[in-house]
Amino acid sequence: MYGDPATIRRILTELGDTWAVVGLSSNQQRAAYRVAEVLQLHGKRIVPVHPKAETVHGERGYASLADIPFDVDVVDVFLNSGLAGQAADEAVAIGAKAVWYQLGVIDEAAYDRTRAAGLDMVMDRCPAIELPRLG
Repeated sequence: MYGDPATIRRILTELGDTWAVVGLSSNQQRAAYRVAEVLQLHGKRIVPVHPKAETVHGERGYASLADIPFDVDVVDVFLNSGLAGQAADEAVAIGAKAVWYQLGVIDEAAYDRTRAAGLDMVMDRCPAIELPRLG
């Protein structure tokens, strides 16, 4: 329901390779850290977005999506569902092409707003799981 195979494939293969990872910090125990690493292994440029604006996996971090001084293709969200809607709205505001909510992150109102703005969106999925499935 939250990510049909065609949309998942389009986001992962056609919409661009610059992924802002919201919630990514240098904490190696967090899922965002590991998923960002997998994205890099698949040729994606990751952009850490976290209030601490830490450099992660060799990429400079930014405190917010609005602070990123270049175009972002996909906004990958590692926030709880209660905070995720704001990240989707910010993704629309910066001109991203897609929003990806990680496993367990669901906000149907944000999904509707994001889709109405013309962006592709996937919820409750993990690109680190989906990328190897592309074959």
